[in-house]
Amino acid sequence: MARHRSPLGLAALWIGFVAVHLWLSYTVLNGPHTPLNDVTTVYRDWTLDGARGLGWVGLDVAWVYPPAALAPMLLSASFGFAHYSGTWLVLVAALDAVALAVVARRSPAAGAWWLVFLVALGPIAVGRIDSITVPLAIVALLIAARRPAVASALLALATWIKVWPFGLVAAVLIAGRRRLVVLISAAATSVVVVLAALLAGGTATGILGFVGKQTGRGLQLEAPVTTIWLWLEASGVPGVRTYFDHEIITYQVAGTGTSLAAALMTPLMVVVLAGVAGLGLVAARRGADPARLLAPLSLALATAFIVTNKVGSPQYETWLAAPVLLGLVVVGREFLRPAILTVVVAALTQVVYPWQYDALVFALPWMVVVITLRNLLLVVLLADALRRIWLAGRAVPSGVVPGRAPVSGVGARMDA
Repeated sequence: MARHRSPLGLAALWIGFVAVHLWLSYTVLNGPHTPLNDVTTVYRDWTLDGARGLGWVGLDVAWVYPPAALAPMLLSASFGFAHYSGTWLVLVAALDAVALAVVARRSPAAGAWWLVFLVALGPIAVGRIDSITVPLAIVALLIAARRPAVASALLALATWIKVWPFGLVAAVLIAGRRRLVVLISAAATSVVVVLAALLAGGTATGILGFVGKQTGRGLQLEAPVTTIWLWLEASGVPGVRTYFDHEIITYQVAGTGTSLAAALMTPLMVVVLAGVAGLGLVAARRGADPARLLAPLSLALATAFIVTNKVGSPQYETWLAAPVLLGLVVVGREFLRPAILTVVVAALTQVVYPWQYDALVFALPWMVVVITLRNLLLVVLLADALRRIWLAGRAVPSGVVPGRAPVSGVGARMDA
């Protein structure tokens, strides 16, 4: 990725940023299947219940999210509940602007890729709690080389909003050299979040309730593993059906084997994530350049989290932006293949949700083909990231002793 920064190019980038966010805001407010419904109804109602004395989710009421997720939901009520949606969209745009500023300083071309990715993914990119954590993750990964303590704190905070950035904490811990700094910073941030929640009236059950909330879920419609049953339903196999779970507020699939698959997915996820982390550790022990290892390792962990998840919400694809941006900034054109794959995955996801979601609910064959292709590409993306981790461990620069920092080059900046 070229790093030349002209005033005209930067101006075009920021004009594009404004245009993209105006389009995303319009489509998320007006698109089919109410893509902003989580914000306008679910988040807003949770916040309203707390204000009315009915209990605060994540504090004294067990919740699907960690307690810090309540912070952006409360901020969105700053100008009154009548302006909740608009305030949320401004908050997301402000966080994205900070992230773009950090990206553009290093590579305007990478910033342009991110805008393309947002357009490809569509309204869901700004319509869920994930849109708060993604810019935090982008900034954290891009500053991890120079400020590992700050990066770790940002990722830990993001993890207490939505669990997925925990994988990025692990990536920074494995790829970097200042592991004790990363651990202390993440632990200290976690202590601050938990103490703040306790001081706000939280209980252990409320604060940690998110840990067990996901275990009882079935197979969500968009999850990669669900593809098997979508084909069975599309083929008219008796007993396989899509239904709406009113408690979780999502579509799931029922049929022979779905309960067993749902029970096995979480253990499988743990095994796969551990395997990815182990491969990263091997590469690090072989003396892999930390800067070149962090991007594919982060991408592999984020993608593995999606591929092995029994929940397959479309906003999960937003997670891919942070590691891909890091890869484009650090290694440039060498990271074009995962960058292109990620944009295609995002575009197929937007076709599924929100524009043609009915076709998925009814398991129309053409839509089953679309989501199958999307899910297969996620597996390809994971395989590509794993290959890059392996190659990073083999391509040890001359003069580097395994287990020690490189003496020069990009990797040396990981210890700066």
